[in-house]
Amino acid sequence: MGVSLSVWLYSRADHSPLSSSSAFPPLAVPTSSRLAVTLNSSPVAPGDSRSHWSSVHCSPYFLLTACQQEVTRSPVELSSDGVRAKMGVKSGLHVWEVLWSPNHRGSHAVIGISRQSCPLQASGYNVLIGGDSQSWGWELKANQLWHAGQSLGLYPRKRKRCHSEVVEHFRTQSSTSSHKKMAQTPLPIPERVLLVLDADAGTLGFVVDGIFLGEAFKDLPRGVELFPAVSSVRGGACIRLRYLNGATRDPPALMALCGLSICRFLGQHRQNQMDKLPLPPCLQQYLLSSQ
Repeated sequence: MGVSLSVWLYSRADHSPLSSSSAFPPLAVPTSSRLAVTLNSSPVAPGDSRSHWSSVHCSPYFLLTACQQEVTRSPVELSSDGVRAKMGVKSGLHVWEVLWSPNHRGSHAVIGISRQSCPLQASGYNVLIGGDSQSWGWELKANQLWHAGQSLGLYPRKRKRCHSEVVEHFRTQSSTSSHKKMAQTPLPIPERVLLVLDADAGTLGFVVDGIFLGEAFKDLPRGVELFPAVSSVRGGACIRLRYLNGATRDPPALMALCGLSICRFLGQHRQNQMDKLPLPPCLQQYLLSSQ
């Protein structure tokens, strides 16, 4: 069975690169098998309580919908306002989806995590999540990381170049000024951002356009409850939260790793060919359900 599957996959391999207008693929950072399986797993039910914003731990200028998955900031001037999730985590690997339209962000639009005592309202226009030692945030417009009230630099960080790219860089050094200007321009962050918190490793990262951009923060406090959080100064900003999936400290199951390898080899453009795999129907169904 395994040999026939390998032959089938190899005979249908398409090594041509996928065309994409996204700026994020060159910034991709390899993921651990634990994270890869989690990202590839079916999301939990939309109504999961881990998808709820807190009705208590939020600025009075954030209004919650009845489902508690969406908050909208009131049009108040000279105020920075935040909200955190209703439920936090102390261990495990967890992935949340944050939907926030770029047209409704403005300045100081931050997503990240916080501890219980992080302030969620302040006067003036400030970075709130990341503005103190109890929170860590990614300011989306400027791509800046914030913690303890200080900017920690750009995220995503530049990918390390291989030898051939370094050679090409020196060949085109005459036009470096224009390239530097482009490199310093913040990347436009789309509506959907995945927040990846590994409470066991003490790291926080983000996924954009299906690309894991690496660790934004590390050495996070362990064994304490951490919550997804956002802050905004934009009136009418509407932000939606959904818990997608999680994993324990245990390594992924072999079946999940095999399924992930098959799905990766097929690629997105051949996912509809699962029924053609030389596999029993039950295994085909497993692969379809794990997408």
